[in-house]
Amino acid sequence: MTDTPTRSFPLLPMLGHTRGKRSPVTCALKCDNACASPACNTSSNSYFRDIASAAMSRRAALGLGAAGALAVALGGKLAGAETAEAAEGLSAAAKAGFKSKLSFTPIAPVDYTVDEFTVPKGYAWRPIIRWGDPLFNDSPDFDPAALTPEAQARQFGYNNDYSDIIELPGSKGRRAVMFANHEYTNDNLMFSEAETAADPARVRAVARAAQGLTVVELERKNKNQPWNYVKGAPLNRRFLTETEYQLTGPAAGSALLKTVADPSGRRPKGTIGNCSGGTTPWGTILSGEENFQGYFRAPGTSEGDLRYGLKDKQSTFGWELDDPRWDTRNPGYENEANRFGWIVEVDPMDPTSTPKKHTSLGRLKHEGANVQIAANGKAVAYTGDDERFDYLYKFVSKGTFRTGTTVADRELNKTLLHEGDLYVAKFTGNSPVSEIDGSGAVPSDGAFDGTGQWLPLVVNGASAIAGMTVAEVLVYTRLAADKAGATKMDRCEDVQPNPATGKVYVACTNNSDRGKPGKEGATEVNPRALNRDGHIVEITEDGGDQTATTFTWNLLLVAGDPAQGDVTYFSGYPVDKVSPISCPDNLAFDSVGNLWISTDGAPSGIGYNDGLFKVTLEGPERGKVEQFLSVPRDAETCGPIIHDGERHVFVSVQHPGEEGTYDAPNSYFPDYVPAAGQAKPGQFKGPRPSVVQVYRVD
Repeated sequence: MTDTPTRSFPLLPMLGHTRGKRSPVTCALKCDNACASPACNTSSNSYFRDIASAAMSRRAALGLGAAGALAVALGGKLAGAETAEAAEGLSAAAKAGFKSKLSFTPIAPVDYTVDEFTVPKGYAWRPIIRWGDPLFNDSPDFDPAALTPEAQARQFGYNNDYSDIIELPGSKGRRAVMFANHEYTNDNLMFSEAETAADPARVRAVARAAQGLTVVELERKNKNQPWNYVKGAPLNRRFLTETEYQLTGPAAGSALLKTVADPSGRRPKGTIGNCSGGTTPWGTILSGEENFQGYFRAPGTSEGDLRYGLKDKQSTFGWELDDPRWDTRNPGYENEANRFGWIVEVDPMDPTSTPKKHTSLGRLKHEGANVQIAANGKAVAYTGDDERFDYLYKFVSKGTFRTGTTVADRELNKTLLHEGDLYVAKFTGNSPVSEIDGSGAVPSDGAFDGTGQWLPLVVNGASAIAGMTVAEVLVYTRLAADKAGATKMDRCEDVQPNPATGKVYVACTNNSDRGKPGKEGATEVNPRALNRDGHIVEITEDGGDQTATTFTWNLLLVAGDPAQGDVTYFSGYPVDKVSPISCPDNLAFDSVGNLWISTDGAPSGIGYNDGLFKVTLEGPERGKVEQFLSVPRDAETCGPIIHDGERHVFVSVQHPGEEGTYDAPNSYFPDYVPAAGQAKPGQFKGPRPSVVQVYRVD
């Protein structure tokens, strides 16, 4: 192992500037060094940070497993407004004492140089599936010394992010289907320097095959046992860059989405840059196309190109060298980039189905989307634009959800995201501006809080933005939101509703630009300048109605490490009794309504490896943060799934050992081949992104 890679990227603009993000390599590959570029949003709208989202996604699996969550989603309480107990201030779970089978003693924070997956005493871990594991009966075994695009297309992809596990009906908890998306690849860890130099076209082809989406079946002996993936199972599927998708909604078929290869403007190929997601109440999976701009070379001069960060330079992965569609300067492909940046919907139960891209939810850098059924039956989806100073959005379906269990009911529900109203959020704080000084100190009223409203972009099938058609609003949603007067935010990450209370939680990762010269300073919802560690917003739609156009908000916590002198806030809970936490990213809930937070960026924030944390939300211990696990060196914690009823937790471990190389790894997770040993068939003496399960053993 070495701390100094022998091979490096020719340009790492974020080197030395990654406050709140661990690795300049991650910045280069994952988001095309977005933070090293001028903010795409140059509108004069007022700023804020993140807010509101509600959804019934996989996180509602709670302690029941996802199949149980879907059943709960069809019931009245979760699908509608808050319960009477919640309205009184404490949920039924809080009154019962927040008892969960998933008890643990918090682990101590782990130094960022440690290459270990750390869990509490009494728990064990093992991967369910790793990069390169064979999925089909004809899939070759993983051979890191001889990667080919043909093999990778039949194997589990790279850098898994969002994940969910849905139990198969009638299996008594012994079979399930798992979804995972694959955000991006790192050639430096997948190939030796000699391979890259000798055959760059093959390297690019393998990278294409390693991205996209995966569906794979799981099995176990009983509910107390960990899962194993099933090679060759009938529901197993890979979604690749040549997989055909269907565009839905008002923008489908518009001139803005047509190319020479698809004159219909309805059949794009592939999905890229997928980040977080959600599971719908009707049992499909949503996945957000996020940093798509880095895959394209473009003229970079139009208003649309500039607003979405498209540039006239070689793309991150160089795919334009192999296929003209990845260079929008080529005649006939001017609109190819417009066919990415959507919410994708996949039916994991039908391996023959065509995945969809929903234009009604707008085109942006989607972190993900989560759907909640309002009391009137409307499907409400919340989605954030994960970029500095961009916005939060809400979609309300035109159609209503069917609670039946027939095939026809499910097929109708699968069309709910095709048509509806789209809104963008505007926020207001309620404290004097003089009390928000950038330090993160709590204002005199004892809380960071305020009100908000949803500004219309598309309503009743018509554009609410002067001078823009519906298609233009949906394809250039950022420009439409600028005109609407939305509040600028600091990168909306995951947003999740709490099934126990109906409140919605938003992970605000960080914003190192806040308060810099020429940038917005601290506001009540963004109370720290140079916000390194992030915060969590808690919101409530007015009247407990997800279709409302107004809401209230407050900050649950302002992250950091009190022991290092950081100014923090944990809803009044003593700061010396919490686990240090930095850069909240993905969120989940357990069966009694505790919030679980996975982090992305703690190593360069507070000097510890990223991890998974439980936060109590109600009662005298509101704001108490307890660390459950820590991921290995350079890795990000993604896609948490909390099945506390079975005492199981699942996370995606993304980009372990990111700053190393194939020849000089920084991490050996998860195979951990001994330094003096040889890798066995199917193993790798280096890092492999994986989906990991943690389970109770005592």
